Amino acid sequence: MNAAEQATSLESASKIATITNLVKTDFPDARVDLKPWANDPDTRELIDPDSIDIGFHFPGRSRLFQCRSVLVQIRFHSDSETQVRRAIGIEAAGFDHKGKQWQFSTVQNWRFEGEGQPAPEAAARLKTFCQRVLEIFNQTS
Repeated sequence: MNAAEQATSLESASKIATITNLVKTDFPDARVDLKPWANDPDTRELIDPDSIDIGFHFPGRSRLFQCRSVLVQIRFHSDSETQVRRAIGIEAAGFDHKGKQWQFSTVQNWRFEGEGQPAPEAAARLKTFCQRVLEIFNQTS
């Protein structure tokens, strides 16, 4: 679900703002998009309400990242007994004018898959970013 729609409490809005600042710090050329999904019936049918989706776009196709845009989906699980919502993983994908170039998941083995993969230094930056995002959403208040 679009990050802009998930900012329903002070806590979630604060964490989303922190992630936005991380993107600006870690990927200074990128522009953050808190509404990466279109608001049409077909797209809304595919949206996971237990996720926060953020996109970021480079000014052109990034040779380091082998894409122009990155979609980051932070996945959550809510424990019905304890009422605790935890981030359980991140799915990310890089896109350009040809479509999806690569995908990455912290749920599996933290490896990139796809046709065009980021350069090693870009992959390491994205992995570090994902680790920090998971820490932000799973810290206890």
